[in-house]
Amino acid sequence: MDYKKILSPVVQQVPPSGIRKYFDIAETMQGVISLGVGEPDFPTPWEIRKAGILSLESGKTRYTANRGLEQLRREIASYMNRKYDMHYDPLTEILVTVGGSEAIDMSLRALVCPGDEVVIPQPSYVCYEPLVRMAGGVPVILETTAENDFKVTPEQLTPLLSPRTKALILPYPCNPTGAIMERADLEALAGLLRGTDILVISDEIYSELTFGGKSHVSIGAIDGMKERCVIVNGLSKTYSMTGWRMGYACGPEPVMKQITKIHQYAIMCAPTTAQYAAIEALRHGDEAIRAMREEYDMRRRLMVSGFNRLGLTCREPKGAFYAFPCIRSTGLSSDEFCERLLYSEKVAVVPGTAFGRSGEGFVRASYCYSPEHIREALTRIGRFLQSCGG
Repeated sequence: MDYKKILSPVVQQVPPSGIRKYFDIAETMQGVISLGVGEPDFPTPWEIRKAGILSLESGKTRYTANRGLEQLRREIASYMNRKYDMHYDPLTEILVTVGGSEAIDMSLRALVCPGDEVVIPQPSYVCYEPLVRMAGGVPVILETTAENDFKVTPEQLTPLLSPRTKALILPYPCNPTGAIMERADLEALAGLLRGTDILVISDEIYSELTFGGKSHVSIGAIDGMKERCVIVNGLSKTYSMTGWRMGYACGPEPVMKQITKIHQYAIMCAPTTAQYAAIEALRHGDEAIRAMREEYDMRRRLMVSGFNRLGLTCREPKGAFYAFPCIRSTGLSSDEFCERLLYSEKVAVVPGTAFGRSGEGFVRASYCYSPEHIREALTRIGRFLQSCGG
């Protein structure tokens, strides 16, 4: 059988995730220190786990409503209101999804027709461009720069817009750069987008992880933008619930109605046990968020100062849990740096090019690891740089 003929050419042309390459190698090696996986090293807080366990012991194992438990949607609405001053109808404007990734996929599938253009800032998370292509759309890449703190500006966005532009993906706080968009930045973008039919898919999965006294601002909270935004969020990063696969999308009723329709056929509903755990997280999890954020902040400062001390210029990441140091001083490409570092010192980081062409010259290092883990990795990276003549 000729599988190339029967498999979708669009899917065949999508490359595998660039994040995984070096971890697949690392798994075959002993003594590797990884700074690569974007997953909290904290266990899910006990009260949240207990809520999931109690739901199982109570026999709550049936399907929920397609949109998710009404009680959970009401907690999401309450959370969005008290955290970001955004008001959503839990009955018509909120959908519980299998992680934030499903929410992004379903949003694109509900919006994009063949040939529609979707603007994607890069460097950014690896799923956006492939999902646009698999929905039949055309990715239009907006290359952000370190000199501008990896933000999106109206001056960058304007020349990329066309009559075929259907959506803008806004991935802030940003994986991999740690960049955030502040209120003034978002108001400038809103001034450009208001009055258009361009929808914003705002991926705010790291919204609780902002540092330096900066609180997250959602573009949907800017005047005139709620009706043209789908806000994607979830509990994976905030509550250390990656394996529970709990996400959600909030948006205008006409848009959410179509997204929910796709969700009905593709997924049915998010896992029931995880939904009960999510209710507890949203209702009583603020203290757990604060404690984890303080620990991440300490690790962030440790890693950033370490990279700068080693001569790898690293701008301050103000959100998420990644540092994005520049490695151009070594004379190596991002891929060469990562491969040589892994084989010589057994430290795994991710090449910046995994997140787009504009990531060349950078690597991503996650600081959701213990301080001891980070210090040892920095020691090994220092030895590597000396061997490179850096």
